[in-house]
Amino acid sequence: MLGQVHDPDLHLLRLFVTVVEAGGFSAAQGVLGLSQPTISQRMAQLETRLGYRLCSRGKGGFHLTEKGALLLDAARGLLLNIEQFRQQANGVGGRLLGSVRIGMAENQDKAVSLKLATAIAAFRTREESVQLELISAPPAELERQLLEQKLDYAISYFSGNQAAFDYRPLFEERQRLYCGKGHILFGTSGVEREQLLDMDQVRHPYRFLKGGEPFQSQRSMAVAEQIESVLAFILSGRHIGYLPCHCAQGWETEGLLWALDPGLDFVVPFTLARHRAQIVGEAQQAFAQDLLAAFA
Repeated sequence: MLGQVHDPDLHLLRLFVTVVEAGGFSAAQGVLGLSQPTISQRMAQLETRLGYRLCSRGKGGFHLTEKGALLLDAARGLLLNIEQFRQQANGVGGRLLGSVRIGMAENQDKAVSLKLATAIAAFRTREESVQLELISAPPAELERQLLEQKLDYAISYFSGNQAAFDYRPLFEERQRLYCGKGHILFGTSGVEREQLLDMDQVRHPYRFLKGGEPFQSQRSMAVAEQIESVLAFILSGRHIGYLPCHCAQGWETEGLLWALDPGLDFVVPFTLARHRAQIVGEAQQAFAQDLLAAFA
């Protein structure tokens, strides 16, 4: 039986409500961003804490027990009261309080940084006492932190296949294929696609693009996720690879990078993502509004 209700208990109750609303363990995987065995394990933990069975699942499908149905109503009421209390406490006197944690992909264009700065400036004109935290990380790490609900929002390019996320478009980034000084193709114009197929290309493990993009050669002896690492491989003169055009511009001007075929460019969509199950407070909503307005 439950004595004191602690934070872990609230996490388990939220998971229970989500499973029921999704219609079962399998259907809840995408919403929660968890595997079915993990969901089963956490449901078992909740049943152990309570001392009774909440649901049954099998060939007949997912069904709540009578006690499970009673707990569902109680859990929904409890979570609603907690959220109402939090909103009232954070919004005392109309002042925005708390913190907002934003994750952002690294090495952004100057224009993107200026728009982010515009959003921050607009937010600071509000009546608020909010701690803003900006975290830079690769897309895969941002996605992991969103799934674990350690971030309120993240700005990056994502796979788009996470049912647990809500995506809002912000801007696009153009990527181009380059080689470095000393490479056999450096300074060559009109490179044939057949020549590129034989080149050793830096492979990016986090590419979830459609329509066969980006171009992939038949060889890859280099793997890198972060832009600085991709750049180092290309500057070695032994690999070709994709870079954001704005990151390559300065190196290209210095004569250290060479654009191979603009016809193989592709555009990466950047979005503002959040976890659907993440509770959005007034401060988070306000900052998201200012951010979307700055990029509109």
